Amino acid sequence: MKIVNPSIQILDEVNGEEILKKIERIGRVCYKSEDKITEESAKNFITNIIKSGHESVIEHEKITVKIICDRGVTHEIVRHRIASYSQESTRYCNYSKDKFGNELTVIKPLFWNDDSKEYKLWEKSMRYAEEIYNNMIQLGCSAQEARSVLPNSLKTEIVVTMNLREWRHFFILRTANKAHPQMKEIACMILNEFKQIIPVIFDDIDY
Repeated sequence: MKIVNPSIQILDEVNGEEILKKIERIGRVCYKSEDKITEESAKNFITNIIKSGHESVIEHEKITVKIICDRGVTHEIVRHRIASYSQESTRYCNYSKDKFGNELTVIKPLFWNDDSKEYKLWEKSMRYAEEIYNNMIQLGCSAQEARSVLPNSLKTEIVVTMNLREWRHFFILRTANKAHPQMKEIACMILNEFKQIIPVIFDDIDY
């Protein structure tokens, strides 16, 4: 069994400055104020439309992110309806095969220290799930049959595409104090990356 940390990868080549300029060109159609476009005007324009709640304008741009996390977290991610998803399938992925190292990979939970009783009990249950899964495969069960014993902590990969407005909604919900800790862990990773590569649009979201 392999234990790994969650991670994220932005799959688009993002030019934040060009995104702002495109959104400004689109947004100014609403006000017929295209004559006010300058090399420096995009940031102020987009700051103002976000403050005014005119966020439909930023729906014209999207970003795709690959997330590696546990399956429990993905159950929360896919509740965001204005998005496209492609996820690793436990119906077709047979984790007893060589391409998966003949083992389960699970996501390390952030709740407990490695030497705590809780962590040791979690690790024991993961190893037991792996043993039962492999036994079921050896008995002739298909991957989609054996997956019924797989844990929520199983590592999965999910590719998520959202427009910028929906990413804002995602971050506001999933970085809040009441968000599930492992969901918040992932959301904060993505938000931190977005803040670095896209000016203005996510700067007002703190956690």
